[in-house]
Amino acid sequence: MSSRAGDRPSHGSLADMANQDGGPRRVSIRDGLLTEPLDDLSKVRLQGSRCRQCNEVTLGRNSICPNCGGNELEAIPLSDRGELWTYTIVRHKPPGDYRGPEPFRPFGLGLVELPDGLRVMSPIEGDVDSLAVGTPLSLKIAVHHTGPSGEDVVAFAFAPAR
Repeated sequence: MSSRAGDRPSHGSLADMANQDGGPRRVSIRDGLLTEPLDDLSKVRLQGSRCRQCNEVTLGRNSICPNCGGNELEAIPLSDRGELWTYTIVRHKPPGDYRGPEPFRPFGLGLVELPDGLRVMSPIEGDVDSLAVGTPLSLKIAVHHTGPSGEDVVAFAFAPAR
């Protein structure tokens, strides 16, 4: 998560403020995906929603439950730990607006099973040839790239837990 390129910024949230250290403002790669504020990345988690009617947990801040159609959802932080459920290795540079490292390096893309009861598609950091189903993983939050207005765009990945 270290490339730098343009992206559409989010607006109207605490993440739009400058960092406490005076650096560029930070925005989530997608609104409602990460807990805020984004000034201390070590405290940021994936944002989830739990339906108060059926208890379904989903990724991101949502207003309607995809399971039962209920509209009483509460925002919850999701676990920062998971297990690699399945994965693939991307060995060729994706077409289009690729924002990864240059020169291109193969990377893992996996489905991470969280103890919260859902699976999240995520880049998997680390040695791609040592990936294995069942590997314990931990959440990594970092600046992914610089947006068109100079903002730091923050994203997530998972990496083998230590």
